[in-house]
Amino acid sequence: MYHRLWADWYLPAAMPALDRLFFAQVPPGCRVLDLCCGSGHVTKELLARGYEVTGVDSSAALIEHAREALPGVRFIVQDVRELQLETQFDAILSTFDSLNHILTLDGLRQVLLRARGVLRPGGLFVFDMNLEEAYSADLQDWAVTVDADNVTLVRGKFDAASQTGATELIWFVRNANGDNAWRQRRSVVEERCYPQSDIVLAARDAGFEDIESVAATEVGMQSTLGFGRFFFSVR
Repeated sequence: MYHRLWADWYLPAAMPALDRLFFAQVPPGCRVLDLCCGSGHVTKELLARGYEVTGVDSSAALIEHAREALPGVRFIVQDVRELQLETQFDAILSTFDSLNHILTLDGLRQVLLRARGVLRPGGLFVFDMNLEEAYSADLQDWAVTVDADNVTLVRGKFDAASQTGATELIWFVRNANGDNAWRQRRSVVEERCYPQSDIVLAARDAGFEDIESVAATEVGMQSTLGFGRFFFSVR
């Protein structure tokens, strides 16, 4: 469902920000790590721009989709808090608030520390995260998508006391055998938001020295996806 429903949602909206913060800073031919690559939506764009790309994600199912869509690319299933790669990268990119799925500040520090460990000296790491404003704007309404073989319902919830959000997913898929039966699936995806200052401090604790942050709307991300989202650029 993720691979099908959100293939063309995030990237077009984020492209002005990524052009300015990442693509303009990293020449083609560089070795790039797509951290939390999912099913390869952004990986595909990195390849098209001439980078040598490795993708890492904790979901074996999403990595399977990525390998099918982009044969020949190196994809690895790993928990990014325990990232272990022999390769050194010129740059790392992590998009679509992936690091909000790290539910503790210690865990976020560990991701940043591991990322620094696979970056060459002076290497760039760009990532985006949702702050509280992004979650507080969620009205908890169901968003429904329907086609001939799929019915998908998605809604978000946010608990201000714990600073945690949850995306509830329900989808129905028509059986391929022609018997007109449908299968129902459910999932809940959790995220946590952190103050901007905590994210900057976590990057500094991980050993990054050149740390910049900017609101997504200030670098051209004007859709609803940009509200409450910040991009962080660290070296």
